Amino acid sequence: MAWARNVLRVDLSKGTSTNEPLNMEWAQKYLGQRGLATKYFVEEVDPKVDPLSPKNKMIMTTGPLTGTSASTAGRYSVVTKGALTGAIACSNSGGFFGNELKNAGYDMIIFEGKADKPVYLMIENENVQILDASEFWGTSVWDTEEGIKAKHGDPLIRVASIGVSGEQGVKFACVVNDMDRAAGRSGVGTVMGSKNLKAVAVRGTLGVAVDDSLGFMAAAAAGKEVLAGNAVTGEGLPTFGTQVLMNVINETGALPTHNHRDVQFEGANNISAEAMAEPRESDGKPNLVTNQACFGCTIACGRVSTIDRNHFSVKDRPEYHKASGGLEYEAAWALGAATGVDDLDALTFANFICNEQGIDPISFGATVGAAMELFEDGVISAKDTGGIELKFGNAEALCSLAELTGKGEGFGAEIGLGSKLLCEKHGKPELSMSVKGQEFPAYDSRGIQGMGLTYATSNRGACHLRSYTVASEILGIPEKTDPLVTDGKAGLVKAFQDATAAFDSAGLCIFTSFAWTLDDVAPQLDAACEGEWSTDKLLEVGERIWNLERQFNLAAGFTGKDDNLPARLVKDAAKTGPAEGKTNGLDKMLPEYYEVRGWTGDGVPSNETLDRLSL
Repeated sequence: MAWARNVLRVDLSKGTSTNEPLNMEWAQKYLGQRGLATKYFVEEVDPKVDPLSPKNKMIMTTGPLTGTSASTAGRYSVVTKGALTGAIACSNSGGFFGNELKNAGYDMIIFEGKADKPVYLMIENENVQILDASEFWGTSVWDTEEGIKAKHGDPLIRVASIGVSGEQGVKFACVVNDMDRAAGRSGVGTVMGSKNLKAVAVRGTLGVAVDDSLGFMAAAAAGKEVLAGNAVTGEGLPTFGTQVLMNVINETGALPTHNHRDVQFEGANNISAEAMAEPRESDGKPNLVTNQACFGCTIACGRVSTIDRNHFSVKDRPEYHKASGGLEYEAAWALGAATGVDDLDALTFANFICNEQGIDPISFGATVGAAMELFEDGVISAKDTGGIELKFGNAEALCSLAELTGKGEGFGAEIGLGSKLLCEKHGKPELSMSVKGQEFPAYDSRGIQGMGLTYATSNRGACHLRSYTVASEILGIPEKTDPLVTDGKAGLVKAFQDATAAFDSAGLCIFTSFAWTLDDVAPQLDAACEGEWSTDKLLEVGERIWNLERQFNLAAGFTGKDDNLPARLVKDAAKTGPAEGKTNGLDKMLPEYYEVRGWTGDGVPSNETLDRLSL
């Protein structure tokens, strides 16, 4: 129970779709979503495959709790070999698409091959069609979603699609569902575009059954009570969203600014959650309209925002006057502090474009920040950028590049390479603030030491959602640790990584982990699923998933040498704030991390570890 026990396999080259039973032996070992889909992926795909080759596969996948009444149980993931990184990619999204897919009777969809022309997949329970998408090719995510709903005459259809960026091969293109929820990182939308797959549309009405309905209702209710009573999930996130962190991290001295040259941003308060809620001088209205929730979510951290109608970005463009998905912390940082722009409306506009055309705002903003440093250092000029004065703090440049990158045009095509390839192209690879080709999120690891180890060892490239040690080092969850020391961070990172893999694979939002431990998740899974699901089993599942992902990356050509950080973070000390004078101590943490992982000194899982985890 809980699993739909059904896999939909779509061969885009042949134009066929077939159903097959879910491998339940694997489900008991990998749970679902991230873990189970990764198992399918590594069994079927050559690790050396070109991410944009038809031989690469893409899996849209749900968890066993997706579509149930558990809080936040609307998640789904896209698993593939990432176009940005060449590493294993699993990009998670909320909204309502995951619930719809599960309610249509599918645990996952495996996409193979490449269509000979643009297509979209239409699922209505057991009725599956591969349809011509020519009328939607070249259009935005917003127009595609509205167009598919109108064509089929059903506003309740849920759509996950790519924008023009995914079609044009922008390396960090997303898959966007429900207009502004995204499987956002690693270029999963780029892989989707390479397959000529414009969208997946789903209408599901079958429902999701659980093993022990009364037991599950009790466990889910208990979990919701914990979330409601927690200061972060019951108060902070509903009220301020993730943007509550902007001023907090800035004061901590860990807000990467001007492409990580600095660790504090003078304009942070102007782009903060507090600023979003303040009335504008021009019209007396705040940037923030309301919060919003994904399917089944009792936290409701999402934002809905508007832009000042007289702002330069939208003054004569009524299509951007309507309320849409507002800034979250990572996007506000990347579009703001990373580029030195503190114009809240400009950031909101750029974020709208990222949603509309399906580009990752983290990689986009961080790449723009790197390009701005290249420009200010004289490595590139206005001749290279198409006349754009690419200086830190230039809001108009940010907005112009958002539009150009979203369509893969002009210098936007250069930004669309991502910072690693862009900086390498111009002979300055050291200016790319990335790991394994993926740009850093919004935490400087000189001020939060554990995040340096998190970034360096993340299987999908630099990522905060694989091990959010900020919870412990800054927020004191589940216990407070000192952000400026390296001691104990190896064990902390491993614990977060393993637990996060279990949360992701269950079909839950990772934000529940601000309040929940696996002790809160295990009873819900145990009641929903067949078999016994204890906290210890979930920890083992999480560790197994992490090592499986590591094995894929090693086979793909990554080595322990890729578990590194840019020289700027390990050689150039923080200039201000509590971390002033400090660099990141990765050299101290990494050997200990390998040891606690049960890996060799080169970062390879030992035979003993593989045997213990049945890998």
